[in-house]
Amino acid sequence: RNMKMLFFLCLLLVGIYSNSYCYERNYQGVRNQNQRDQENRNMPLKTVGNSICRFACCFYKEISSRENSGNIFFSPVSISTAFAMVTLGARTDTLTQILRVLSFNPREISENEIHEGYHQLMQMVNRKNEGLQLNMGNVLFVLEQLKPQEQFLRNLRNYYDGEVYPMNFKRADQAQIKINEYVAEKTNGKIKDLINNLDPLTELLLISYIYFNAQWEKPFDPKYTKRSKFFVDGNKAVEVPMMFGMGLFKHGYDEQLSSTVVQMDYKGGASAFFILPDQGKMKKLEKRLSCEHMSRWRTLVTKRSANVYLPKFTLYGTYDLKDILYKMGIMDVFTDKADLSGITGQPQHRISQAIHKAVVQVDETGTEAAAATGMEIVPMSVPDTITFNRPFIMVIIMGNDVFFMGKIVNPLRKD
Repeated sequence: RNMKMLFFLCLLLVGIYSNSYCYERNYQGVRNQNQRDQENRNMPLKTVGNSICRFACCFYKEISSRENSGNIFFSPVSISTAFAMVTLGARTDTLTQILRVLSFNPREISENEIHEGYHQLMQMVNRKNEGLQLNMGNVLFVLEQLKPQEQFLRNLRNYYDGEVYPMNFKRADQAQIKINEYVAEKTNGKIKDLINNLDPLTELLLISYIYFNAQWEKPFDPKYTKRSKFFVDGNKAVEVPMMFGMGLFKHGYDEQLSSTVVQMDYKGGASAFFILPDQGKMKKLEKRLSCEHMSRWRTLVTKRSANVYLPKFTLYGTYDLKDILYKMGIMDVFTDKADLSGITGQPQHRISQAIHKAVVQVDETGTEAAAATGMEIVPMSVPDTITFNRPFIMVIIMGNDVFFMGKIVNPLRKD
């Protein structure tokens, strides 16, 4: 999949000295005011984006700290949006815990501004983009006997385009089939069998799903893809299909992280960052990974001649959010202490399960794209050789939002 960044070049031609100065100054004032108004309107989106990034780093560190974490892949945008949606109906400590883990400070941003920020994010995600397919959604399945509050349903529709479905969980087998069919349809069949062993005592089931399919701006030529060694752990190697690209690539070296960074753009406005730590430096990279480093990567990389070797892989990340987020500090919502009275009108209901599944496929062109051949002028200099033949981190960003984050330890393992 590939992403492409759009840059606009503005040329301001200033001429005719005397009279135009007053007009120009006045016009500048109007333009600056318009800019400020636009920035103020976008402020909730920017604040939400910053919070999602901080949440992404914390969530990643929680998963990677576990023994034998292996491959990691998740969508912080999707998870964060799902739980922000829950805050519409959460009260007291339940609300406070969710906002804290999602990296929001109530002294800096109001709840309305948070929801408005997510609303702007949903609008951006669901906008049609040439060459990029992004399906994202959040669904709350509710026990038939529970009647969600009108205010909650209205806010869910207005802010999150969210959907609520009544479900007879007591017939767990039938409910599981319906839920899995719903998610499969929404993700073009890429996410199947999301739910297993559904508990018939379930009252509320929260599901977040996301599917991303895009084409590289600069595709790899499949004829250069060859079997090659990928060192999973020290001396242990597996044979993987290794893609090869040569020419101009955006890349650089982050000395603070002891890592090489390669930015590859997708069509449609997103970018993938592949971060390859020096030998033995993965722990250092994971420990120091932060939003500040991520924002610096865009200026760190420059377009220079390089030979890039990158493995093909498909990853399915499936997570029981209940377990992970409980350790991060969202506790009450999963226990009898939950106060979701803004959803149900009564405080004695909790979220029984929260499942997240994300899918990524990295190949020469993108899953549904035809191969493309292009010519480019490359400077007459010795190209850097960048070989992703050991574990690395991948971050997919659109705008300033971290859509996906993962670690590829073994490209042959799909989970």
